[in-house]
Formats: sequence, structure tokens, C-alpha cells
Amino acid sequence: MISLRFRLRCFLVLSSVLGLLGAGAVSAVPPPPPNVVVMLADDSGWGDLSVNGNTNIQTPNLDRLAKAGTSFERFFVCALCAPTRAEFLTGRYHSRGGVRGVSTGQERLNTDEKTIADSFLKAGYATGAFGKWHNGSQWPYHPNARGFQEYVGYTSGHWGEYFNPPLEHNGKMFRAEGFIVDVLVGKAVEFIETNRAKPFFCYIPLTTPHSPFSVPDEHWNKFKDAPISQRGVDGDNEDLAVTRTVLAMMDNIDMNVGRVLKKLDELKLSENTIVVYFSDNGPNSTRWNGGMKGKKGVTDEGGVRSSLFIRWPGKIHAGRSVPYISGAIDLMPTLTALAGVKPLNEKPLDGQSFADVLLGGKWEAAAREIMNYNGGRLSVRSQTHRLDAAGGLYDMVADPNQTKDIAAEKPEVVARLSAAGMQWHQEVFGRPYAFVKAAVPAGGGKGKGKGKDKKAKGGPAFADDRPYPVGYTEFPITLLPARDGVPHGGVQRSSGAPNCSYFVNWKTKEDEMTWDVDIHTNGEYEASIDYACPVPDAGATIELSFGDAKTSAKVTPGWFPPLLDNQDRASRKGESYMRDFHTLPLGTIKLNAGRGLLRLKALEIPGATVAEVRRVTLTLKK
Repeated sequence: MISLRFRLRCFLVLSSVLGLLGAGAVSAVPPPPPNVVVMLADDSGWGDLSVNGNTNIQTPNLDRLAKAGTSFERFFVCALCAPTRAEFLTGRYHSRGGVRGVSTGQERLNTDEKTIADSFLKAGYATGAFGKWHNGSQWPYHPNARGFQEYVGYTSGHWGEYFNPPLEHNGKMFRAEGFIVDVLVGKAVEFIETNRAKPFFCYIPLTTPHSPFSVPDEHWNKFKDAPISQRGVDGDNEDLAVTRTVLAMMDNIDMNVGRVLKKLDELKLSENTIVVYFSDNGPNSTRWNGGMKGKKGVTDEGGVRSSLFIRWPGKIHAGRSVPYISGAIDLMPTLTALAGVKPLNEKPLDGQSFADVLLGGKWEAAAREIMNYNGGRLSVRSQTHRLDAAGGLYDMVADPNQTKDIAAEKPEVVARLSAAGMQWHQEVFGRPYAFVKAAVPAGGGKGKGKGKDKKAKGGPAFADDRPYPVGYTEFPITLLPARDGVPHGGVQRSSGAPNCSYFVNWKTKEDEMTWDVDIHTNGEYEASIDYACPVPDAGATIELSFGDAKTSAKVTPGWFPPLLDNQDRASRKGESYMRDFHTLPLGTIKLNAGRGLLRLKALEIPGATVAEVRRVTLTLKK
């Protein structure tokens, strides 16, 4: 069989030849490789778009993108953010690459995994990422170490400020002006314009409609008083303020998708640019999602089904839909094949390339199952059925909303999918998995999907023994946020969600904060903290230490601006309210290579409290 890559090259060369002959030319010059733009929404459900039947909103730019390209009918991602990003980046199930959660280090993608950006960079592409990374903050987990030459955004999983947010540009913090999505898409558009003369790979992991539920007036005003005619399957629990805010956030996303497409048109790049749009998990609230069971955090259909649109004018068929099950694991092999780029990852891929189908060929792959795993719960999806985490079986053709468990009627299908799931779990985690049937509460089991899977025996959350790396000469700045530290004594996190938290209630000499770090390079480091301290409490002496190495400073001046608690349209679901933290230099500390605990404590406390701490920064001196 002729290889896809050979066929694609022939197709591109033939197209070039015909074009040149038509212009009277005689030489055949291959066309330039295609650009690639990937846009990834955060917490948007399949049902958040008008092209998928939502009558509460109009998303004209996304609808046009869908109709101008190919849509995937049953495209599956993960139940949470970081795992989907890892699967997109590598073409492998997230658990294989060390991603076991969304915070406190478990979101990190192992450094021995090669990413899609690594492959495009090696092939001569300019590469950039603009938005929420969520697969590791410190080098070599940082996006600049994973194939992206340019990075603007935040590496955490939550961010508490959407207006005039503090963001990072290649390791350095700055405060942006404007709404976070508008800012980041603006940076992406600048990247596209700067690199228009050469091939580029532009990844735009959008930050919404993930909470906090903040959105500019121009979008909010369209929905703040609008009736919500379509409701979620568990509509009695729907928070309409959240739904209206999400609709406004989706309106903003649609506008920004339009900005990207317009820029490609203006630069005459659309014809040679592959544009991709999808989301990272199911909806983050109870709202209309096509009647599907489950939402974010759940491995039922509604928690893991996403839209996927891929456009490449003149190459990928417009208005076509792909009925075969597919997943985030398929994007890396598909996009590299379409662009003729050799994947650098030498590890076995879980994903399959759909490039042949997108270019008009037939789907010739064998029947497959897709594994949806989250926090010890495994669901197995075939082309026609879903086996849920507790052994319930659903006919996804006749009953796409999972209203009737047919496990007793189809024991042979249960056996086949169970065997596939157990084999996968044993291979990935080295221990068995049992699909254990749980009791169905009275009146339950009818597709309500309240946010959690029924319990199954697959193992608890994972401990993460990887330290946080510090001190690489090629990336001397290391940010150590409170998320990655551990509070001791009376110190607490500012909220239950570590991703967007800071340390508070630091009052005694016995209190401390620690970070499990691995110093990579011997040398002197400039140390600082980002802090807030009430003016009357200023003056505490604090010490940062690593083994015998120490440096100290006084917490001054007092700096305690008000919380930014006036930005939201609906109540927060876990993020801390933030404030503008001030940077306090702690001096120089000499660190020797090796693993240990970086400690922050107080030596003298003249006031009622010491400080609130957002992060520690260590910068390797040249």
C-alpha cells in the first residue's frame, strides 16, 4: 500500500505543477508546508455552540469554521484539563506521560515525552503557544522546553484574574491590559503576522469558559437578561447566572476565533493554513449539552465528548463529518501527517492518523476502543457502545444519552470491553481494574450525570514524588508558586483549589512553607517573593533556606491592596480572589546541586501576621 506521506507529497506537488503550468511555467516547485493553528477551549461542552444545536447562543465564526472544514461527530477528550493537553501534545494517553491530575505537580508531562511542537520545530517551523499551558511550570516542564519558542500565558490550571491579568512571557512575569482571552489571542495574532513568511505552528489554549466567571460588558450585556430556553438534563440544579456568563464567554471566544481567521485572510495565509478547534473536557456546569450524561470530571459521554473542526481549504473536504470515534490522542499523528512532518516521539503512539480520511480517502483502520480515565475511574468507548466506570453498558447509537443500562442483555459486549479496559489499565498502571456495579439510587440512572462517576476499583489518587526543578542555565528564572509548595503549622492556602492560591495565616515562628526542589546547577541565585502584608504588620524578618544556605530580609514596605472581588458575573467555584502582590527581594543565596526542601519561615514577627505569599522566584546568576 502506498504510504500516506508519499500520497500527500504527490498531491501537493501535482497541485503545484498544475498551477504553474496554468501560468505558463515549466518547473514544478513544491508548495510551502502548511501552517497550523490549533485553538483549544477550556471547559466548553459539546453543546456550547450553535452549530451543535444550542439555541441560547449564536457562534457564527465557529459555525463557519465547522462548515468550511470537516467535523468529527464522536471526538473524545479527557474529563479534565491537563490530561487532554498532554494527549494532544504527545498522541499518547496522559497517564503514560506522568499526568495524573491537575495540580500540585500531578499535571506535569514527563520530560522524556516529545511533543507535537518538538516535531514541528525540528521541521523548521516557528512555534508559539499563547494561553493556559497546564503541563508543568518549571524548566524542563515549561512550554519553552517543550518545543515552543514563544510562550505567553500562565502555566497553572486556574487563574484568578481575567481583567488586566498578570501573565508570563518566556519565564518573566508582566501585567497585561485587557481581558485575558483578548490579550492572548492578540499575542497569537502578532506571532502569526511576525512569522507569515515561513511556516508556523501556533497553539492557542484559550482560558475560558473555565471559571472565574468574568467577561467583558460587550458580551455580558447580550445575555445578562436573556431567557435560557434550553436547559441541562439536571436543570433544577442549573445556575442560570453561570449559564449566562458561560454563554457570554463563548460569545467572546467566537469573536476571537473570528480575529484569528480574519488575520489569516488579511495575510493571504488561509489557503495554506490548517485550522483546528476543540475543547478539553465537558461543560464545567449544569447546562444544555445535547442531553448527554455527565459533565466535567466525569468519564461518561457528556464529560468527555468535544467538538472537533479541522479546516484546510482546497485540501480537506468542506462540510463533511467523520463518524468514526476519535480522540485527542489522534491529533498529533493527524496533524504531523497532514503537514508532512516526522514525529519525534519514539514511544508507541495510542493515537491514529485521520489524515487519509480528511484528504478524501477511506478509513481502513481496525475497530478500536478509546479509554477515558480520570482519578481511578475508567470508561471504555467503542464505535457503538460505552462501558462506564462501574460496568454499566450503553448502546450509544440507539441510546446516546445513556438512559438504559443493557449490561445484562449484552454480556458478550461487556466482556469484550471489560477485557480491553483491564488490559489497558494493567499495562499503564501495573495493577488490575475492576468494573464493579454500584447500587443505583431510587430514581437515578436516567442520564442525570451530577458530576461524579459511580465508584469502581481502580486505585486512589496518585502520589507524585517528582521534585520541582530549579536552576537551568538555558532558562535561569524559576517560578515556585504557592500551588507547588506545602503549608505547615498554621499556614493555609487561600482557597481549596491549589492552582490559583496563595499562602495566608502566617503568624508564628513555627509556621513555614516548603517546596520540594531539585537544584540543577551549583551557583548563586537571586531570591524574591511576591507578597502582601498589612501596613501595621510590616517589618517581620523572614528567612529562605536550603540546607545550610540561607538568606533573609525584612517584609517592608507594608503592601495590602484590596482583593479584586468585583470582576465576576457569577459566584466563583474554587479560585481565590486575588490582589496585586508586590515583589520583595530576599538577596542572594548560594545553592548546591541536589534535592531538598526549600524553606520559608519567619525569624521575627513584630505585628499580628507576617505576609501572604504568592510565589518564590529563584534566578540563577550568570
